[in-house]
Amino acid sequence: MTPKLDIGALQALCAIRDHGGVTRAAHHLGLSQSAVSHKIRRLEEGLGCTLLNRRPGQSVFTPEGERLLHYARRILAINNEAVASLSTDPLSGLIRLGITEQATHGALARVLGHFTRLQPDVTVLTDVAQSLTIATQLDRGEIDIGIFQIFRDRKRHDDLLLSESELVWAKSRDLELDWQRPIPFLAFDDTCFYRRWVMEACPLPPHGFSTVMRCASLAGILSALKSGLGVTLISADHVGPEIEAIADGFAPPPHVATVVRVGRNASSRAVQALARQIMGEEGYRSGKAA
Repeated sequence: MTPKLDIGALQALCAIRDHGGVTRAAHHLGLSQSAVSHKIRRLEEGLGCTLLNRRPGQSVFTPEGERLLHYARRILAINNEAVASLSTDPLSGLIRLGITEQATHGALARVLGHFTRLQPDVTVLTDVAQSLTIATQLDRGEIDIGIFQIFRDRKRHDDLLLSESELVWAKSRDLELDWQRPIPFLAFDDTCFYRRWVMEACPLPPHGFSTVMRCASLAGILSALKSGLGVTLISADHVGPEIEAIADGFAPPPHVATVVRVGRNASSRAVQALARQIMGEEGYRSGKAA
């Protein structure tokens, strides 16, 4: 007989990934740690495989656990959609959403379009801003949900992880660097945490940097980069025929995480429903938010 996947157990599995362990997952779900562990063990027994590593020093999930996570998010998203569509108590209200420029493209737009069709009485007001601005707006209660990047070691325990990505130093393939002079640097605006790391925490080249451009737009930075105006710090995903990654002479940059963060005071059903919809969208996990 084919084993059945319990929705509560799949929720527990995803919470362990999203919140960084069984203890934090239990707190998020309002359950005891033993109850969460019991759900996972029942799931393992039904499937006949181990989903979590229980020895210190190993990654939390086994390869089988990682595969099930992929399906669990899709199953939960469909389950939530079905429940919402059949509910006799439709959602309503205003959701204030903050996103980065890169997040305006691709899968997130599909998520918002789908959510709007599913919940016509909910208005989603979207502001596009830099990551640090979004984090500040969340802390002040000015927005309800933020989708943005942070350095991986700054991730909060209740952040919902969308993806992780590598930062690289980059330049045009045609640009020759003169190490006897300050290195021309293309900077995002003052609220960009990439720029702050470069200016405040990053060991400098022998003659430092000379900022030759400040631009809040990722498209503008990429255009200047391809034109050979200077070097900058960007996601490795942007390296291609016109842009090359460089390592010699520069400090290795930290890794970044793209997260969904829900504001502390944003507890409405509509906000929680949109957050679940975003996390359940497999195609959004691109890791390219700026």
